Amino acid sequence: MKIKLKRIYEAPEPADGTRVLVDRLWPRGVSKEEAHLDLWLKEVAPSTELRHWFGHDPARWEEFQRRYRQELSTHEAEIEQLAAFAHKGPLTLLYGARDQTHNDAVVLKAFLEHRHSVRGSTHR
Repeated sequence: MKIKLKRIYEAPEPADGTRVLVDRLWPRGVSKEEAHLDLWLKEVAPSTELRHWFGHDPARWEEFQRRYRQELSTHEAEIEQLAAFAHKGPLTLLYGARDQTHNDAVVLKAFLEHRHSVRGSTHR
């Protein structure tokens, strides 16, 4: 299972594999053609309320992660869809945030990888 993170403003590459935008809002200044998306999965993005509360404030990062993981646990079908992409080949989660360390795609990637490792260990 190979999952990468990438700002949507970076040029697409063949190694990206399946490219999925995981933000609720379309990124400014990027056309649909430039994005080279396979899917825009805004359902897995943080709720508007959570996004506004967080406001990209690193001081709220730990609590944001906890709340966002809780939201992700209610999106089983979408999480399964992302996991299926990742099992078929590279999956690149695209996001628009400037902060490459404190954003929803970081949490989503960790959520998917943790879920994969937990499920993998129960099938051994």
